[in-house]
Amino acid sequence: MSSKQERIQKLLEMQRKFIELEQRGDFTPEDYWLPKEGTDLAGFKDEYTKLAMQVVDDAHEEVGSKA
Repeated sequence: MSSKQERIQKLLEMQRKFIELEQRGDFTPEDYWLPKEGTDLAGFKDEYTKLAMQVVDDAHEEVGSKA
């Protein structure tokens, strides 16, 4: 992803999808922490964390601070 705005948009999409799955009761806490391959949650935490950290890094770069 090339821009901070695109990363933020992706994070919001992921949050909406997660909330939808949660409200439908499509997963258990175990499914979240230890997702099975091929499920909607497989790789979710890692991808979300990576994107969130990129947004944090973007913000630090914008204001000239160091993480």
